[in-house]
Amino acid sequence: MTTVIAVDRLTRRFGRRRGVEDVTFEVAEGEIFGFLGPNGAGKSTTIRMLLGLYRRTSGTATVFGLDAATQAARIHDRTGYLPGELTLFPKLTGREHLDRFGKLQGARDRRYRDELVERFGVELDRPVRMLSKGNAQKIGVVMAFGHRPDLLVLDEPTSGLDPLLQDEFVKLVRETTAEGRTVFLSSHDLDEVQRLADRVSIIKEGRLVVTDTVADLRRSAPSTVEFRFDRTVDAGSFADLDGVRVVSAAADGVVLSVAGSVAPLLRVAAELEPVEMSARGADLDELFLGYYRDDSSQEDAHVD
Repeated sequence: MTTVIAVDRLTRRFGRRRGVEDVTFEVAEGEIFGFLGPNGAGKSTTIRMLLGLYRRTSGTATVFGLDAATQAARIHDRTGYLPGELTLFPKLTGREHLDRFGKLQGARDRRYRDELVERFGVELDRPVRMLSKGNAQKIGVVMAFGHRPDLLVLDEPTSGLDPLLQDEFVKLVRETTAEGRTVFLSSHDLDEVQRLADRVSIIKEGRLVVTDTVADLRRSAPSTVEFRFDRTVDAGSFADLDGVRVVSAAADGVVLSVAGSVAPLLRVAAELEPVEMSARGADLDELFLGYYRDDSSQEDAHVD
């Protein structure tokens, strides 16, 4: 399978402040690759190095086999980019933006662009300064996708879009990869990434903590088990079990996070005679929060 993005030990420092450090991953052609992390984790810094907007301190980054630092213009010719902080010209209309950027992108066939305009209900004839954040974001979506680039780099792409348009965006991304094109999706919206991505990387404090398929991450993430009782019980009975964490406890129930075998948990629970039990498998929310649970103790300044 063709590799579109290859990053090896990529590092960027901002003086004494840390941006990203020793980041390594690959993205294959036709893949939807999710890049997860909260604001300040290093997502946007990584993207800017991929596009040649930031110089790296060390390591390598190639896109289409081209060096991101020295061949950025050739990368841009084949890439659609929707930045996390979309900045448009306030006095220009949506139509003027699309026409000007279409010329820069070398787009000769406007039919697809016009289909996207209709599909997302883009406001074409009012100056951008008069538009809501969501209406401005729709212009950005069309600018990124309208010339059918080989690679889409999307940083918080659905910011400001209403739920119906978010669903339409999901369809658009799936259509894009069905055509063999590639999507690099950076977001802190777990639901969005979980719905779309084939594989994800999670970045914390400028370093990758895991890269895997969504399915494998779910299998490795803790499950949630809840017991209800008809009397008060001591949640401490569960706290000493290996792989069990007490998420919350009340007078009549307890919610537990469980990694590994549930057999020891069920033996303890049976002695306490619960009147009700429910369990559900983990999704990316639990996994993501698990990696970030101690994030409040950060000591260094970060740049995103």
